[in-house]
Amino acid sequence: MITNDATILRLKHEVLYEVAKKAWEGTLEAERDEIPYEMIPGPQAQYRCCIYKERELIKQRVRLAEGKCPTGRDSINVVQVINAACEECPIASYIVTDNCRKCMGKACQSSCNFGAISMGQHRAHIDPTKCKECGKCSQACPYNAIAHLERPCKKVCPVDAITYDEYGICQIDEKKCIQCGACIHSCPFGAIGSKTFMVDVINLIKAGKEVVAMVAPATEGQFGKDITMASLKTALKKAGFADMVEVGLGGDMTAAYEAEEWAEAYKEGKKMTTSCCPAFVNMIKQHFPQLLDNMSTTVSPMCAVSRYLKTVHPGVITVFVGPCIAKKSETLDLNIQDNADYAMTFGELRAMLRAKEIELEPEENNYQESSVFGKRFGNGGGVTAAVLQCFKEMGEDINPKVATCSGGAECKKALLLMKVGKLPEDFIEGMACAGGCVGGPSKHKAENEARKDRDALIAAADGRKVLENLKNYPMDQFSMHRH
Repeated sequence: MITNDATILRLKHEVLYEVAKKAWEGTLEAERDEIPYEMIPGPQAQYRCCIYKERELIKQRVRLAEGKCPTGRDSINVVQVINAACEECPIASYIVTDNCRKCMGKACQSSCNFGAISMGQHRAHIDPTKCKECGKCSQACPYNAIAHLERPCKKVCPVDAITYDEYGICQIDEKKCIQCGACIHSCPFGAIGSKTFMVDVINLIKAGKEVVAMVAPATEGQFGKDITMASLKTALKKAGFADMVEVGLGGDMTAAYEAEEWAEAYKEGKKMTTSCCPAFVNMIKQHFPQLLDNMSTTVSPMCAVSRYLKTVHPGVITVFVGPCIAKKSETLDLNIQDNADYAMTFGELRAMLRAKEIELEPEENNYQESSVFGKRFGNGGGVTAAVLQCFKEMGEDINPKVATCSGGAECKKALLLMKVGKLPEDFIEGMACAGGCVGGPSKHKAENEARKDRDALIAAADGRKVLENLKNYPMDQFSMHRH
């Protein structure tokens, strides 16, 4: 996972480790309340004003690690605000800096229609109770002395789901939130996190249930060129998972069925969107419901592999592992039958492994269940490339124009154009994270940092074709559509 603040990252992972360790040992219920004191023994505070505040932050993060809301309120949203951590950002959006000359022209004061600007002894002053954050004063100032202080969490949210209460504490509008998780790692105080289902998975493994891990296509390259899919399979089995399957196989499955939908729509002149990114799907459902008929009905690669596993292993528990936060919300959608039971991030998986003293070790790159196209599903443009490959294998002479959207802003723009009938392309590939899944909020390495190792690992895969690969699986025994 990537952030500018190593302290936040270390703290988060340490909480996950402590919770996982006690869950494996079976002492979490009895020793949960001791974790804040073990991590913050005192008497000196380490990173906040006092040890009491630090312990409250740990307490709320422990609740998140258990899949609960940090403050005990009832909410199904995966992305949650850690209230105790959110109080250091300025409330005012526009502020007058030392560059102010208190000039005679008073352009800032003249431009304000709300009487929010007055002249102090040394410079202008903005009354935050009157300011409507229109920005006209900032534009009018000849000295560029008025700064726009946009909170990092609000700035990165593509759907304007973040507001604040009267005390300046961040609030997430759950009717707008698409659960992409972009706000989580943008907050320099670590005040936003996501629920984890790590404890549930650990308890199921300890109970002797057949739990199978499904590892995202974006995984290869995240842990270096020597850590292969076979390395992950070995480590997961040591931790108690019954098996591991690469979700690149689900990429092949989704591409094949989406290709059929696209081919039919193309011939009818109907525009369509992909449906594999859960944050993009949430964006359509919550912000562009009139476009639901244009969204592919094919299930995501995660769901495809889960349905396959539940078909061949009735009663199996399926757990997705990847860099995605929104996948957690997808597993909670009860309208999609036989989807993954749980979704976990790389950080949560590593905490589970560390708590059992299991390391990812180099292993020969000899495990493969998907085509190269399925493996590339995690890259921006990967879905389109796989669908076009399926057209080729199907003998369809189709060469559509596709808007490959990378990031929430691009997705929103393309959907707006489709909504008003101005989209020039035939289809939209929507990826809410910049760069695709490899740019997910809970990635272990940045996309450019992992690219070389990822390319090397995927280059070692054989050249099997998508449809040819699917002949090895009972595709006629389960549905590939949402409902």
